[in-house]
Amino acid sequence: MEYSEILKNAREIFTGHCAVCPVCNGKACGNNMPGPGCKAPGLTAVRNYEKWQEILLNMDTICSNDKPDTSFELFGKQFRYPFFAAPIGAMKMHYGGDHTDITYNAELIPGCVEAGIAAFTGDGVDPEVMKNAVKVGATVGGISVPTIKPWNIEAVQEKLDILNATDIFAAAMDIDGAGLPFLKAMNPNAGSKPVSELKEIISYAKMPFIVKGIMTARGAEKAVEAGAKGIVVSNHGGRVLGSCPSTAEVLPEIVEAVKGQCVILVDGGIRTGTDIFRAIALGADGVLIGRPFVPAVYGGGKEGIKVYVEKIGAELVDTMTMCGAHSLQEISRDMVRWAK
Repeated sequence: MEYSEILKNAREIFTGHCAVCPVCNGKACGNNMPGPGCKAPGLTAVRNYEKWQEILLNMDTICSNDKPDTSFELFGKQFRYPFFAAPIGAMKMHYGGDHTDITYNAELIPGCVEAGIAAFTGDGVDPEVMKNAVKVGATVGGISVPTIKPWNIEAVQEKLDILNATDIFAAAMDIDGAGLPFLKAMNPNAGSKPVSELKEIISYAKMPFIVKGIMTARGAEKAVEAGAKGIVVSNHGGRVLGSCPSTAEVLPEIVEAVKGQCVILVDGGIRTGTDIFRAIALGADGVLIGRPFVPAVYGGGKEGIKVYVEKIGAELVDTMTMCGAHSLQEISRDMVRWAK
């Protein structure tokens, strides 16, 4: 199956707002599509994508001709590549077709494992979504990362009880979902979390805990203070706050603040293996990719995921080859420069 065929299939299946654009850059859906589209003024997803393109590569092929090693370790687990599927939900609302959140995760989780990576899975108002994702994750050795919304602490602990009873290798919270309407309705104790409450949540988890939605150096420091083993630099695609800076713009200052104290992943507008190289060169350990996995699943199922992962992986290998990096550890800041 060719990648172009997968996209064609997805366009025929989608009945929601997504047009499966040739490049998923946020321009068509900004401020027009619920969820994946940005909140007004609808520019954050576009900015995420465009800022990665402003980072230029320093080519250097006077080096050994060894094939680059893209293997990546996270919390003791080995992966083929340093990228993961980001958590996505509300499939019926955003994309239509036959998939629900439950059936989407049922394809995504094992498809990612078969392709050599892992999937972060979403959470929502239906508790069965996370429960089913955990069940599917258990069938592939716990290689998935259930991502919990910042509910009130009682609800979070109930969800962690489910995870703690399994062999799921990591858990996450998308703290940047704090402004979502259904969380606001639960106030005063749902949404934003002080360090003390986040620390209590992380201590309750029996597996490494990742905090997703970090956009400042101070936010990263607070996540580490709370005990996070990993952070995801992410602005939720601008869905809950318009006019955010891009994740590429804030990544260097976050790396400077906490590098070595936790794993740093970055999400937002990353669409190619070259973008992954750029992110690692700026100090990230790995990345998350969200929306492009949706047409991969809709248009090709597990095979679509494999084709997409190998496409992105090959782009990463090509970029490493042309910049003289033979492993992820060799990718360095001096291999990229900002366009002037």
